[in-house]
Amino acid sequence: MTYARSIVLSLTLLAPAQGLSQNALSVDGLRVEYLTNPIGIDVVQPRLSWRIASTRRNTIQAAYQLQVGTSEANLTRGANLLWDSGKKVSDASVFVDYGGPQTVSRTRYYWRVRVWDSSGRPSPWSAIAFWETGLLQPTDWTAQWIGPPSAPSDSLPSPSPLLRRAFRVDDRVRSARLYVTSLGLYEAYLNGQRIGDQLFTPGWTSYRRRLQYQTYDVTSLVRPGANVIGAMLGDGWYRGQLGFFGQRNLYGRRLAVRAQLEIRYESGRTERVVSDSGWKTKTGPVLASDIYGGETYDARRELSGWASAPYDDREWVAVARVDPPPSALVASLSPPVRRVRELRPVAIRLAPSGETIFDLGQNFTGWARLSVRGPAGTTVTLRFGEVLDREGNLYTANLRAAAQTDRYTLSGNGREVYEPHFTFHGFRYVSV
Repeated sequence: MTYARSIVLSLTLLAPAQGLSQNALSVDGLRVEYLTNPIGIDVVQPRLSWRIASTRRNTIQAAYQLQVGTSEANLTRGANLLWDSGKKVSDASVFVDYGGPQTVSRTRYYWRVRVWDSSGRPSPWSAIAFWETGLLQPTDWTAQWIGPPSAPSDSLPSPSPLLRRAFRVDDRVRSARLYVTSLGLYEAYLNGQRIGDQLFTPGWTSYRRRLQYQTYDVTSLVRPGANVIGAMLGDGWYRGQLGFFGQRNLYGRRLAVRAQLEIRYESGRTERVVSDSGWKTKTGPVLASDIYGGETYDARRELSGWASAPYDDREWVAVARVDPPPSALVASLSPPVRRVRELRPVAIRLAPSGETIFDLGQNFTGWARLSVRGPAGTTVTLRFGEVLDREGNLYTANLRAAAQTDRYTLSGNGREVYEPHFTFHGFRYVSV
């Protein structure tokens, strides 16, 4: 008993020495539909979640209060709010339904929360978070489905099409949003810059039922005067090889994009630049791309500045209208695929086959960045595998029909750096 009391006394004395407050209660980790400050969601009554933090052990949330407004200033003042839940006696902190007026398209909503613990002590208001709605109604879309003209090769591996449209901006821009999706995979560009850091968009869904679209804040990319919006398309899961037996075109045969750029000016005017018959298309340097098969890229076919202005596109051809898919168009439902880490080889060895093998030290999902110099027309072949065979060569029998091979043909213009656009691999070893 004496020993136990001495432990309790020691713990009591340690807390003030560490400078811990007895009453510190706070709220953080605010999320809307699993996401932090999402833009372009289409849930009409989104669910709000948060975390509580406290320096007191065994702290339990006993009540909360939520406030929502359409400006950060109003929310800070607590004035002209859209919704104030008042103090709600509840320990719920996950998936609490927004209870204000029905949300509308293209609107940013700001929110904050505070809580009370079981002793009745309140926390300060959380930092202000937000969510922004996308296009909630089908009629909000005026963009058309467009793609390259139909060709007999539509059902076969073929070069990735580039699509572009020039437009002008002659007013001061307040904000700009791009809403975009595709049949196949897409990379979107504005004035030569790739838009966003999301990969393999619009993502893999049951394309006959649901097709996701993404929303991007592109305010900083729109410039006064001449502008260009562009897209590059890849086969992806939509029409590429899928499954163990080399099937293709499980969801469709023609690649297409649907893009809607909405620009709000300081004057209050809104302008839309949408995918329509005014766009042009041409094939680029990606000769073939496949999730399982890998990518073939010919740098000699690069079209420098194709997504910028000025650019001479007289040799480009007009796009064709593509029939809309039967699927429902929905906003992205989960965090996107992104780059998260870069690995460097832990060993480099010459295999008995004569290939150079790079060992990344662990099995993972990703791709290789190639940095190379050489004469134009030289092709570097990268093969990917998870293990080596007994002789020390790359083992690929377990891949079945998946080639998992990237090929890069040099332009001969000094140091060249290549990363694939529409494929990824599961591997530890890269054979070059």
